[in-house]
Amino acid sequence: MVTGMPLASGKGEVLEAVLQFMPDWVQIAVLALVVLAVVASWGIKLKRRIAHRRAVRQGVPVHAAAQYGQGRGADYLGVYAPQQRQGDGSA
Repeated sequence: MVTGMPLASGKGEVLEAVLQFMPDWVQIAVLALVVLAVVASWGIKLKRRIAHRRAVRQGVPVHAAAQYGQGRGADYLGVYAPQQRQGDGSA
């Protein structure tokens, strides 16, 4: 083991081992596809975030399960959520 080299993750080592046996043009194509997939996922996430913000600004009701940034189980109670008291007079 070389002491001066940082250790790569398991996924990185597997990818490097697979790419090692391929010709250079295939290595470049595979790496380009991986980069394209990462950039595309960021783009889709950004598009959804922008669409959610536009919907909120325009007052469009957004489905609870589709709202951006929710991750708590209490947000999905639906009809089982506690009812809000209206005009009770007690504070």
